[in-house]
Amino acid sequence: MIETPNTARAWTTELAVCLGTGAMLGVIGPFGSFFNDTLPVRVAYWAGVFLVCGIVFGLTIRVLAPRARKGGVPVWAWAPMMVLALGIPLAWVTRAMAAALWPGILQAVSPLDWYGQTVMVSLIYVALYGALRRRPSHAAVAQTTTDPATPRILRHLPARLGRDLLCLSMEDHYVRLHTIHGSTLVLMSLSQAMDELSDLEGLQVHRSWWVARNAVQGVIEDGRNIRIRLKGGIEAPVSRTSVARLRAAGWLDTPAVPARA
Repeated sequence: MIETPNTARAWTTELAVCLGTGAMLGVIGPFGSFFNDTLPVRVAYWAGVFLVCGIVFGLTIRVLAPRARKGGVPVWAWAPMMVLALGIPLAWVTRAMAAALWPGILQAVSPLDWYGQTVMVSLIYVALYGALRRRPSHAAVAQTTTDPATPRILRHLPARLGRDLLCLSMEDHYVRLHTIHGSTLVLMSLSQAMDELSDLEGLQVHRSWWVARNAVQGVIEDGRNIRIRLKGGIEAPVSRTSVARLRAAGWLDTPAVPARA
């Protein structure tokens, strides 16, 4: 499972890992920094370095990754170029941070060597980011272990969202799983998600939407356009090619509801 990256929880997790990794490097003292100062100063420096990396790379990856996926560009093609490019401003910033603590370092380490060290640190961050974003949900693992009969699609839902799946909607290369308590993104196609529905009753109402039958509360007719109102106020579009199939299944016999202003 891949968590939605633009949430406070995702950012908090990433930056906490950055601080922890920086603190660990402060204890180890790589690149000769072990001899620079006392342990608290080294820990503060390296934690600051990784915090800066976390913010810069976190923002950049969130911008580049969706566009790369949409364009079919693999990670191995764009990630190294990103590291090399961002290494330049990060080297300047971290060198200034180090010089503020240890002025003599400007003469001891050349700018080119500092850039190389920055790239190595950046690669560590990118590896950590990839591991965090692709780590399996504890809830999903528990569900897989304890309830093998559970439809596989529900195993992607974190515990906080409950188990009442309302609908699926496509967003770029992701599928958003909606429940009454919110939603989460999973990296898969809509067809892959529908293969995991098992015996959950529902229909595909649009090329980018699947809706659970028990989630339907009403039908919204806006001229020739039809939408289905679901629990939680979600409105799913109905494609014109799906109207006859939904009408035959009795889905459009539900009471009409007014469109939102």
